[in-house]
Amino acid sequence: MGAELTGADIVVQALADLGVEVVFGYPGGAVLPIYDALFAQGRIRHILVRHEQAAVHAAEGYARSTGKVGVVLVTSGPGATNAVTGITDAMMDSVPLLVLTGQVPTHLIGTDAFQECDTIGITRHCSKHNYLVKDTARLGPVLHEAHYIARSGRPGPVVIDIPKDVQIMRARYDKPGAGIGHKTYKPQVKGDRASIEAAVEMLAAAERPIFYTGGGIINSGPVATQLLRDLAKLTGAPVTSTLMGLGTMPNEHPQFLGMLGMHGSYEANMAMNRCDLMVCLGARFDDRVTGRLDAFSPNSKKIHVDIDRSSMNKTVRVDLGIVGDVGGVMEDMLKIWRSRGLKPQDLEPWWYDIAGWRARDSFGFTQKGKDLLPQHAIKRLYEMTRAQKPIISTEVGQHQMWAAQHFGFDAPNKWLTSGGLGTMGYGLPAAIGAQIANPGALVIDIAGEASIQMNIQELGTATQYRLPVKVFIINNEYMGMVRQWQELNHGSRYSESYSDSLPDFVKLAEAYGWKGIVIEDADGLDAGIAAMLAHDGPVMVDCRVSKLANCFPMIPSGAAHTDMILDARDAQGERDEDAKALV
Repeated sequence: MGAELTGADIVVQALADLGVEVVFGYPGGAVLPIYDALFAQGRIRHILVRHEQAAVHAAEGYARSTGKVGVVLVTSGPGATNAVTGITDAMMDSVPLLVLTGQVPTHLIGTDAFQECDTIGITRHCSKHNYLVKDTARLGPVLHEAHYIARSGRPGPVVIDIPKDVQIMRARYDKPGAGIGHKTYKPQVKGDRASIEAAVEMLAAAERPIFYTGGGIINSGPVATQLLRDLAKLTGAPVTSTLMGLGTMPNEHPQFLGMLGMHGSYEANMAMNRCDLMVCLGARFDDRVTGRLDAFSPNSKKIHVDIDRSSMNKTVRVDLGIVGDVGGVMEDMLKIWRSRGLKPQDLEPWWYDIAGWRARDSFGFTQKGKDLLPQHAIKRLYEMTRAQKPIISTEVGQHQMWAAQHFGFDAPNKWLTSGGLGTMGYGLPAAIGAQIANPGALVIDIAGEASIQMNIQELGTATQYRLPVKVFIINNEYMGMVRQWQELNHGSRYSESYSDSLPDFVKLAEAYGWKGIVIEDADGLDAGIAAMLAHDGPVMVDCRVSKLANCFPMIPSGAAHTDMILDARDAQGERDEDAKALV
């Protein structure tokens, strides 16, 4: 039989039994018993952030760079509500998290007590599952069950709300044996054999096949990444990736067409539009990928492989849906293909068409003079760091899309960005979480000067824990993506998108104990990057770039893949057509 412990001790013991090594959090009155229990042990490391939203993003960075479950501990009321943005971000991007929130004592719940809020009600729709634990004896089983739910099936955040009196009272804790699960939540991992056989037959018969891959492959584990590469080699089909799936195929692989969607490559989007068979692997047909639904790949058959049954036919009707772990399904596809000795169709005409689209060089740019293009800044950052295999996080905006386009990724778990929710302020705390998990790695947050200020207080967290995080700010003095949309869609009326009171980022970095570097123009770019890499502590680089550069190519909101704007001349043409239509 297990020992009798306080609820707080049960929390710490259960986390240790689950293999948790790091907790990201911020203390408050409703969780002080748990913090006292953490103080008395030496197995779990606690990372003190400066804001609860940052705690969740740091846990996301930890989880996404390792494949483990990230753990968060925050207090009641504002502690819980501050965490909601991060919880929603993790839900949208399928990040496995365990979020522990304090709550007022059970007898005060519903009385509007100090720092009380309905955490369960607030998080019900932005978490995978949540619990309010009113019995100390239930804490151990709930923690183990929640950990299972967070990491199994389609991963996501699970919230456990723990009243203060439940943390103080005592109960017996028994470490569960093998086979922990949930009585009703049993995700289907093994794909239906007959459906997989049908998918293989469709793939072998296709003349213009394409693989549309997403973050589900990365969530499935490193083996799934290799299985995708094997499947691509065996079938000869081209591969595209969502924003969240970058790294599943090597960036320079001849079969990789790059990212698809709103700011994806011309060849990826055109191939998606003209294919006769689309095999969607671990993606969810997000609106930033599909564009106008009635024009999305109109003449193709569609196969969808996903572990989340609710994703099937939710947005796009498919011809064949396979519910199961995408890694396991791809493994079965490979076995069936090989056992039958199948050969792909002659794909030479298909690759000929793709070569023509590639020749448009949709990510191309020309750096001239001292005015530094943001694309060039990121390209050089990639070229000067690629040998070190860095982990890259981003904030959200133009710089995020430029990073996706121009920073090449050859492996999974190296690209950390906010995809579904598009959360400004994500990148710095995510980089901190990744650096905690990978102490010897080069971790760089590619940021915008507006977005970095959303959680800039986390510079102090990096300083406290001596984390050599690098922040590379693409500084154009605008909320760049907002300004771009205002230029293209609102007659260049830049309403509240110009940042006219920016801090001196170098002095700000130095105030936090970081090294600050400024890059004034293109001539100083390489020297600035080299200085950043030479410093063994945290560095903030203020990289001044062209103020009015736009992120192309671009599919206008609600348009089809074939309506891509490739450059500024196309954009002007769109505006001229709009003006004529108004007249």
